Amino acid sequence: MEQLKSRPDGLHPTEAARRLREYGPNQLEAARRISPWSILLAQFKNVLVLILLVATVLSIFLGHGTEAIVILIIVGLAVSLGFLQEYRAERALEALRRMAAPMATVIRDGQEERIPAEQLVPGDIVVLHAGDRVPADLRLIEAINLQIDESVLTGESVPVEKQTEPIPNPQIPVGDRKNMAYAGTIVTYGRGKGLVVATGMRTEFGAIARMLQSIEQEKTPLQENLDRTGKMLARAALAVVALIVALGLLRGQPWLEMLIFGLALAVAVVPEALPAVVTISLAMGVQRMVRRNALVRRLAAVETLGSTNVICTDKTGTLTRNEMTVRQIFLCGQRWEVTGTGYEPVGEFRQDGQPATPSPDLQRLLRAAALASDARLLRQADGTWRAQGDPTEIALVVAAAKAGLRQEELEARYPRIHEIPFTSERKRMTTVHQGPEGVFAACKGAPEMVLECCSRQLTEDGDVPLTPTDRERILEQANEMAAQGLRVLAVADRMDSRIEDGEEDMTFLGLVGMIDPPRPEAKSAIQVCREAGIRVIMITGDHPATARAVAKELDLLRSGRVITGSQLDATSDEDFERQVQEIEVYARVSPIHKYRIVTALQKQGHIVAMTGDGINDAPALKKADIGVAMGITGTDVSKEAAAMILLDDNFASIVAAVEEGRTIFNNIKKYLSYLLSSNVGEILLLATASFIGLPPPLSAAQILYVNLATDGLPALALSADPPEPDLMRRPPRNPRIGIFTRPLVALMLAGGIWSAVVNLSLFAWALSSGRSLQESMTMAFVSLVLIQFFKAYNFRSDRHHVWQHPFANRWLNLAVLWELFMLSMIIYVPFLRNMFGVYSLPLIDWVIVLLASATISPVLELVKWLERRGWFGGMPA
Repeated sequence: MEQLKSRPDGLHPTEAARRLREYGPNQLEAARRISPWSILLAQFKNVLVLILLVATVLSIFLGHGTEAIVILIIVGLAVSLGFLQEYRAERALEALRRMAAPMATVIRDGQEERIPAEQLVPGDIVVLHAGDRVPADLRLIEAINLQIDESVLTGESVPVEKQTEPIPNPQIPVGDRKNMAYAGTIVTYGRGKGLVVATGMRTEFGAIARMLQSIEQEKTPLQENLDRTGKMLARAALAVVALIVALGLLRGQPWLEMLIFGLALAVAVVPEALPAVVTISLAMGVQRMVRRNALVRRLAAVETLGSTNVICTDKTGTLTRNEMTVRQIFLCGQRWEVTGTGYEPVGEFRQDGQPATPSPDLQRLLRAAALASDARLLRQADGTWRAQGDPTEIALVVAAAKAGLRQEELEARYPRIHEIPFTSERKRMTTVHQGPEGVFAACKGAPEMVLECCSRQLTEDGDVPLTPTDRERILEQANEMAAQGLRVLAVADRMDSRIEDGEEDMTFLGLVGMIDPPRPEAKSAIQVCREAGIRVIMITGDHPATARAVAKELDLLRSGRVITGSQLDATSDEDFERQVQEIEVYARVSPIHKYRIVTALQKQGHIVAMTGDGINDAPALKKADIGVAMGITGTDVSKEAAAMILLDDNFASIVAAVEEGRTIFNNIKKYLSYLLSSNVGEILLLATASFIGLPPPLSAAQILYVNLATDGLPALALSADPPEPDLMRRPPRNPRIGIFTRPLVALMLAGGIWSAVVNLSLFAWALSSGRSLQESMTMAFVSLVLIQFFKAYNFRSDRHHVWQHPFANRWLNLAVLWELFMLSMIIYVPFLRNMFGVYSLPLIDWVIVLLASATISPVLELVKWLERRGWFGGMPA
């Protein structure tokens, strides 16, 4: 107050108005917005889009209006999708602003009044009540049973009990600053007052907003690869067209005929369907991912999952169920274990690893724990269970139900007649009940606070006096359970109680240890990640002991380290970047820590997926290569900052999304390699024929048809190919290597060269055998189309042989059948035959063409066999 020149009865309105002018309104500043027109124009800077527009002009010039319209539709689709994705990409800050408190209760000049939260200034005194959203960063000056839900900032699901006492060490994480209340958090219990110490962009919220504004969106590996491919194809198209046209002119062919031929070839070189195939591949992948509970907000980010080699995941609700569950009970010097997870009252009690019937003493403890709780466990119409209330109380009610003590029956048998509620000072709750045996009290709470009420303890010999030694032993046991990551509560009761002395001379019954248990499917998902070469890192706001216990149970923590946010603060960036490879669990972290962890991993060359649900996660979600928000518990801010949303908040769904990401990239790679291998074959065929003085083996119309047939349905069908069986047993793809690895280039070149050799040989042989030029050109044309169909099956995998589930892709089967029908129509329907200048082939010609075309398969399988033995620099990642 002295620093801010304030006082307990608040600022004078005149002084508040002056400060409002000085500090500005208490609201988040909007980032500089890019105009929609700028976003739209940026879509046309893509080289491939420009090539397609040139191809459209060429098609119109050649009189192929239908092809021009198709290309324009494809361009329009690609540009529209890109525009919509980028237009929505920067809405995270807007969602953050919507979360600001609209109104605040403030004391000014001794008067309490409600004002718009944006009018708050440093030095104001704010009054807080249960249900309020904290309007600014406050130093608390009054806290009466005050509890605040800070999960949007810290990720910790349990409300924080607040105090007003100074904290000796100011360099502690946000979650441990018990005398502060932060903007955007919610008061869940009690009341209090606070001095405004920061407003607007100077709050913790504001720091997150600044981080969001400063993060540049980088291109995904696929976008970079396609840009490179587009530039490469543009250069190749110009060079090849210029060469072939020049050769034709040198040989004395008519310049107009060669110009038209060259333009047709240029259109053939450009993969018109590439944007459509990429868009369709991503869209189909998105639909499959929705069925596996992952919703993708940005199509281009899907394939980034295929390159991901580190997943930074939150603990609560993602690796765990976010449902507290009793695991251990310490009773009469013995330890009981409780099985089952979540809120379903199914499980058994064990001693020494063997199932055991709950003893009368255990039932007494569970009865007292359930009666001293306000939680509700409800069975729904569909047979599932729904819980209401505090998570720890729900765990106690469920544990009692597992022992056959149903809550509704207990409450009917032992109605509550009085209670002493929980407070942050007492840290215990006591209820008084009327039972058949008389009035008795039940108590639960922190072990040290419950023991204060106890003079006796339950043993195998009944109730006996509680000695100082016994108290120390019980507290040691509680600390031992807490060290295992369990949240520990003590339970006590008093028989023959009275309302006025319900918390006196109680009997200590035992300790209950509970934890938010790991999801059963999370452990197997982590194992799949390990096999796929993906490292999983846990980042949580929880206590280190809890984080360590969950990580060990999931087999996530092996040789790595666990460090806290405080330890991270004490580590320089250089040291941290050296150590980041060894750390597997981060506990008690704040927003800047999460952002720093992702940044350090990216500097080490990792492709990082980051999960999160709170406002605190938004900068890291946006900074990560693929941000993954929680759909159930996630805030609007985290969802807007993320590229993908998990509909079930389940870690296993991330792994499913990674598989889809790998599948999508693999299929795009199949399409590209198949397409370019076909184009290499076409170009070599035409270029070589020109070099050796043969007439062109294909007409302009035939070139365009081959281009459409092989770029069309078969290529699109490859983009829908099912995943290869060993996909998740391969290491992540290195995005810096690009699509075209040496083994893949070898396969592409082999297919292209052999296609050119077969078609040129067949064309030359047909001419030399006395067949007409039209019949020879038709044989070359049909052979080229059939070779592409054989190739499509071979290119379903660049490593596995073609006979491994050869017809698994039903779309490819249908596409080839349709294209064969269309080819036969072109050959035998008179007006189509005249349009394409082809000859009606006799049966012998078909047999020759089919046998020649089929030779492509053994050649490609030989190349794959050589690849598997490392002849071309090892297998592609």
